[in-house]
Amino acid sequence: MPLRCAILDDYQNVALKFADWSSLKDRIDITVFDKPFASQDEAVRALQDFEIVCAMRERTPFPREVLTALPKLKLLLTSGMRNASFDLEAAKERGVTVCGTGGVGNATASLAIGLMLELTRKIGFENARMHDGELWQTTMGQDVEGMTLGVVGLGKLGTKVAAIAKALGMNVIAWSQNLTPEACAAAGVSYATKDELFATADIVTIHTILSKRTRGLITRDDLAQMKPTSYLVNTARGPIVDEAALLDTLQRRKIAGAGLDTFSQEPLPLDHLLRKLDNVVLTPHLGYVTENNYRRYYGDMVEDIAAWLSGAPVRVMT
Repeated sequence: MPLRCAILDDYQNVALKFADWSSLKDRIDITVFDKPFASQDEAVRALQDFEIVCAMRERTPFPREVLTALPKLKLLLTSGMRNASFDLEAAKERGVTVCGTGGVGNATASLAIGLMLELTRKIGFENARMHDGELWQTTMGQDVEGMTLGVVGLGKLGTKVAAIAKALGMNVIAWSQNLTPEACAAAGVSYATKDELFATADIVTIHTILSKRTRGLITRDDLAQMKPTSYLVNTARGPIVDEAALLDTLQRRKIAGAGLDTFSQEPLPLDHLLRKLDNVVLTPHLGYVTENNYRRYYGDMVEDIAAWLSGAPVRVMT
């Protein structure tokens, strides 16, 4: 009898199109969930009879209490090789194999730059006005050339964003908890303390991973140091920033605006106050949502399942 496999949070209904699942058709029975679960309890009820679950990033969390409530679960997959919402220790204790996938390029870097350009040049705003038949030219753009970009987290993504920013003529400074001046020099950017970065940057962009150490990393005090003409861009994870403090800062117009792709609660509730602000550019966590990434994610998931069924799992997360 085939094992039951759940593909979760396939919002665009593309999981079965971006990979060839036919090699598994006699061994697994696939059910696609194209909407987010309303609660943890709903997720548990829906997944009770599944041995295999394919998760998309952290859209559906799997903490200890969820894993404990799913006795049939044997294989848990995630797109990418890191998932802050999975309790790997609990999975191991329950005998659940957890595997990841590869990814393609630095898709989030281009989105971060796009948010910066929308904030400073209002491209999408003016496009909407043109389509609505509104008056000609109402905004006055700002030149990013000559601005200072403050990069929080100079890893793979942060370095890519820094390189693009430099090509646009921006001055780039960087800080993170473990970053050194030597690492900055190797990336061709200037090192700054946290205080210096928030006080001097015209745009602050966040590229650290979410962990216990980085949750709430960007505090109310950090936001208070930003110039009233500056912008914050977050394409990393919502909880890295004190969201209540950011909302208050934006409402009081203490900074010029923000470009946000990630939020503390996702999907962002329809009545969330961030949706009401005219100094915020919002995108629905699109950083990794590209055709090439999805082909790699779902293609690797097919390989992960086949390898696990043969008794030799690959890309195992521990």
